[in-house]
Amino acid sequence: MTSIHTRIRDGDPDSFRCLFRSHAQLVHRYAIRATGDRSIAEDVVSLTFLEAWRLRDRLPEEPDGAKAWLMGIAVNVQRNTNRAARRHQKALARMPAKEAVPDIAGEVVGRMADAEQLTAAKNALEKLRRPEREVVTLCVWSGLSYVEAAEALGVAVGTVRSRLFRARERLRKLAEQELRQHADESASRRPERLHLHLNRPNEKWNR
Repeated sequence: MTSIHTRIRDGDPDSFRCLFRSHAQLVHRYAIRATGDRSIAEDVVSLTFLEAWRLRDRLPEEPDGAKAWLMGIAVNVQRNTNRAARRHQKALARMPAKEAVPDIAGEVVGRMADAEQLTAAKNALEKLRRPEREVVTLCVWSGLSYVEAAEALGVAVGTVRSRLFRARERLRKLAEQELRQHADESASRRPERLHLHLNRPNEKWNR
């Protein structure tokens, strides 16, 4: 009996749909964390599996090899998506100013638990170098092992370990700075809100 990976490499669409159902959520979670944008994340998922179908003859035979293989494709798709987004932003910057379009990344983060800390973590993550961001999103947020992440990124396992160690140290410090900044900004706004509240007419006494 041929394995599902063999059938996928032979072009069997039903077997490929099984692969999609098994790993689409993993790719989507990675894309949400990596982009902070639900719409872009969905594009990353679609493009990842389109590319996986195109490259299906490279799918490893090992049963556990699909996850790292797919995540390697997802990382490359996300890199290309980021480059395209940067080119788009530069093109927009050269155009006459129009009404600002709201960034929905905050909306996505706001739907998650403990939004304040997640926002701080997202802002801190954006300040890391790309190789460090990738190992965090793969190992910490997507749950890949060091070996799987190394296969996805095409680097040595030791490289993943060292990048993740540096990234965790930098993330901790950067996230603490983000949280302190948020607390300071909230404190600076609090007296103004209190002042407005105290000066608001009380309806009970003005009837």
